[in-house]
Amino acid sequence: MSELERSIEASGAGRPARWWSEIRLAARGGRHDYTAGPVGRAIFLLAVPMVLEMVMESVFAVVDVFWVAHLGANAVATVGLTETMMTIVYTLAFGLSIGATAVVARRIGERQHEAAASAAVQAIGLGVIVSGLTGLAGAVFARQLLALMGADAGVIHAGTTFTRVMLGGSATAFLLFVINAVFRGAGDAAIAMRVLWLANGINIVLGPLLIFGIGPFPRMGVAGAAIATTIGRGTGVLFACTRLARGSGHLAVKRRHLALHWHTMVRIARMSAVGTFQVFVGSTSWIGLVRILAGFGSVALAGYTIAIRIVIFALLPAFGLSNAAATMVGQSLGARDPQRAERSVWTAARYNLAFLGTLGLLFVSLAPYIVRVFTPDPAIEHVAVLALRTIALGFPLYAFGMVLTQSFNGAGDTWTPTAINIGVFWVMEIPLAWLLATRTSLGQLGVFGAIPVAYGVLAAASTVAFRRGTWGRHAV
Repeated sequence: MSELERSIEASGAGRPARWWSEIRLAARGGRHDYTAGPVGRAIFLLAVPMVLEMVMESVFAVVDVFWVAHLGANAVATVGLTETMMTIVYTLAFGLSIGATAVVARRIGERQHEAAASAAVQAIGLGVIVSGLTGLAGAVFARQLLALMGADAGVIHAGTTFTRVMLGGSATAFLLFVINAVFRGAGDAAIAMRVLWLANGINIVLGPLLIFGIGPFPRMGVAGAAIATTIGRGTGVLFACTRLARGSGHLAVKRRHLALHWHTMVRIARMSAVGTFQVFVGSTSWIGLVRILAGFGSVALAGYTIAIRIVIFALLPAFGLSNAAATMVGQSLGARDPQRAERSVWTAARYNLAFLGTLGLLFVSLAPYIVRVFTPDPAIEHVAVLALRTIALGFPLYAFGMVLTQSFNGAGDTWTPTAINIGVFWVMEIPLAWLLATRTSLGQLGVFGAIPVAYGVLAAASTVAFRRGTWGRHAV
């Protein structure tokens, strides 16, 4: 029996009712002390809202593409090219989020709530500065950026407004990442969940209304999708700021905390710069694999794209568990309890192994049925099924690797996972994929096969580095 089950058993209710009670408690949130009590229960209370947050993100990504696909090839191309440019924004935001979570979690664990509030302000201030500059550049040069990305005249004509709104309003996405990272670091995962559900819920409802001009809304085409996204995210940011000001969770940002402290900002920026590069390494490795697959034609690319969309849909909730581990590590180290931090990591890794292992088994067993939802083409279906089954075989390994990686980040040690990512994805995975695809008879299967191999090496390298224990002595 796990720690979580023992904790629930002590409540005296029937098992289904007890589990449901714990899930509702986790989703409702509140002031829980994650540095004391059963580790399994603490991770569960953190992970449930974090997983639900990522589930909503997965649903939004699918729904958004579904509506835009009804507008034709130019609209889809516009979204694809713009999202590629938005990857820069997401990478910077992810990097800053790593630093924000680590610093806030450490201060909360130390019971320095004033310092935690101040650190939150510094992280958000950095987010405003960086996102303001990138958003301004994107709004001004939207047409030129589309041309630079290779868009033809039809796409530029139809999509410039979409790109201008998305890039110009990218500060809303950036600040959503950062503020929610602050909430997660503080242990207020339920608030972060509500913020994202509100933002994406508005987007999902408003998107088709503005795209197709339903009822009193004007028909705006693909530009309507960008406006709906920006309105939804902007509303989410405003709601998040009100929750910070109200102090309804572990963190309360008051007027006295609003001064900028350059020393803290520089410390967060340095940590986040390494975190940004860490995310960049992972992102570019996928681009490298796509480049290798391009040599096998459009069918191979289409099949791989479908498989990866399904994989990402599954991995996003798993990142929720990884984020829970990062928060537990940061707060436990702040409470001067590295043993609890280590127990938290292994417990979260086992939970993630069960979750992703189950999904991997389902993907291997049901791949043809899942893929047929996305394509009627038998040739594309064959490639997608092959890719999905091969990548899913590595899910149990990646379950461990992703938790350990985030745990380093939660401790403020962004260098170790960055070095591991460079070695695994740049030095090993991409060359291996190229060799297997071009120098053996495996062909495109060689590219797919390199991914679970990389997952295995990532898990092994992360485990060895984690057992050394230097992460527990990292200052934040």
